[in-house]
Amino acid sequence: MGVNSIANVGGSVRLVSCKTGDGISDMLDKAKELANEVNGDIYVVGAANAGKSTLINYILSRNSSDKKEKPTMKIRAGNRNQQKGELTTSPLPGTTLKFIKIDLGDGQNIYDTPGLLVPGTITQLLTPEELRVVCPKKKVEPITFRVASGKCVLIGGLAKIEVIGDSKPFLLTFFVANDIKLHPTDSSRADEFVRKHTGTILTPPLEPGPERMAEIGEFDTHTIELDGAGWKEAAADISLTGLGWIAVTGAGKVKLKISVPKGIGIAVRPPLMPFDIWEVAARYTGSKAVRKTTKSKTGKKRKGVGRN
Repeated sequence: MGVNSIANVGGSVRLVSCKTGDGISDMLDKAKELANEVNGDIYVVGAANAGKSTLINYILSRNSSDKKEKPTMKIRAGNRNQQKGELTTSPLPGTTLKFIKIDLGDGQNIYDTPGLLVPGTITQLLTPEELRVVCPKKKVEPITFRVASGKCVLIGGLAKIEVIGDSKPFLLTFFVANDIKLHPTDSSRADEFVRKHTGTILTPPLEPGPERMAEIGEFDTHTIELDGAGWKEAAADISLTGLGWIAVTGAGKVKLKISVPKGIGIAVRPPLMPFDIWEVAARYTGSKAVRKTTKSKTGKKRKGVGRN
């Protein structure tokens, strides 16, 4: 795709955090430079719920702090917080309804744009209440399970990942919203468990479970074979569009079967956080996963590695 750098050096790709502000100043400076080259404006474009309005709000707060006054905001849609002078953010798609123009000064403008509905994302199947569960509201706390052949982990009632064939046990680390219920079980019992407990022990979907599962429709299965990179780092991520991803760690080969609603996209990519499995843990109580902590020599609690 012509991307030369994602390390904040050289190319035009920047990794940023709207929560801490890391990288945003460099990104905005680069965007202004590129806009000047073509005598144009800056547009914030991306998938629904990607955080575009949150990014704009950070830029507004930064400019307001630098200039001791708020930039001029020309609102062409009803999604401005009138008391705070901010753009409204929400887990619901379509919160930004039209282009919103913000004057950055020096003849430059930045536009917030409506979110693009990405084909194959699971969020298009969810109710507003379920979207609030699936879209993280705070830092994701990943959980690692040790999963042997013939076992699986249910990601609410929305997805299932199984270890199949003669694969040795692998560690699966789940990076999904903390409110999504994860449930490890035997593959042979998984379908019955989904029928009985979706909407109660297993969420999302939310109640009424059986009716919602019928609305979500049939599931597709995808089989993936991976070569483990050893126990020190993950070999790959399996991304479930709109839901999160699973980092896969182990030695040897593993065959995985992933079940998701029909038409929902999955992808395999190099791991984003290959070493996080050694910082997270899960203890299975019979009904839910519980994060386990251990005490360091200083007496402070820290997360340890749990295997069930």
